[in-house]
Amino acid sequence: MHPVLFRFGPFEIRFYGLMYVAAILVGSYLIKKEVRRKNIPLTDDEVMNFILLAAIGGIIGARAYYVIFNMDYYAAFPKEIPAIWHGGLAIHGGLAGGIIAAWVYLRKKDIPFWRMGDAVAPALILGQAFGRFGNFMNGDAHGSPTTMPWGIIFPAGSIAGTQFPNTPTHPAMLYEMAINMTIFAILWFKVRERDAKDGFVFALYIIMYSAGRFLVESFRADSLMLGPLRTAQMASIILIVLAGSITVKKKLWRQR
Repeated sequence: MHPVLFRFGPFEIRFYGLMYVAAILVGSYLIKKEVRRKNIPLTDDEVMNFILLAAIGGIIGARAYYVIFNMDYYAAFPKEIPAIWHGGLAIHGGLAGGIIAAWVYLRKKDIPFWRMGDAVAPALILGQAFGRFGNFMNGDAHGSPTTMPWGIIFPAGSIAGTQFPNTPTHPAMLYEMAINMTIFAILWFKVRERDAKDGFVFALYIIMYSAGRFLVESFRADSLMLGPLRTAQMASIILIVLAGSITVKKKLWRQR
């Protein structure tokens, strides 16, 4: 486990950034495939513009969310605020930033948000799985100490290794990666081609991911906190209630 894939003089390629590039490349292929299947009137170039804008909005939102809940640290070390390669992107902030950017773009193109959301959801959860592998190589988004045989001792220079030196910890990021891969398989192979109302796939993604994140969060050692409460678990409950309520109220599982 090492955050740097290779280094050439001052130039280096990190797994963390590489996973984001891989997520965009694979995600763009899947989204284009779904856009064509669902007859959404966007060209391939417009789809790429949408993906890049949503990705930028997501990264900004994810970093802003993380910085806000760690304001004491970043007030003392403001130069660390843009250093996303050191870790520190919160998915709930990323979802908020990405959704806002996507909504703005789709409104200008007069594309139904929920229809496009269904096309994006499988690629989005797969990209999150890639991101968790980046966390694994980076040694962040880590778990608490464990005596389980699959506990992992992270290198001393990593965030996990610094917090728990020479101590096996839950590989929480791998737990979440496995959950995300399972959700992708369900959405891509079982759900996406159902003749359901617009928004069903996206709502199901929100519900399943939030439930999985709530579970994984109980193993995390680096949770963002709001007083005694884990913010990710609070956000997960809110998202499950919202997405579940919309699904039931609009009966999204029914045929269009």
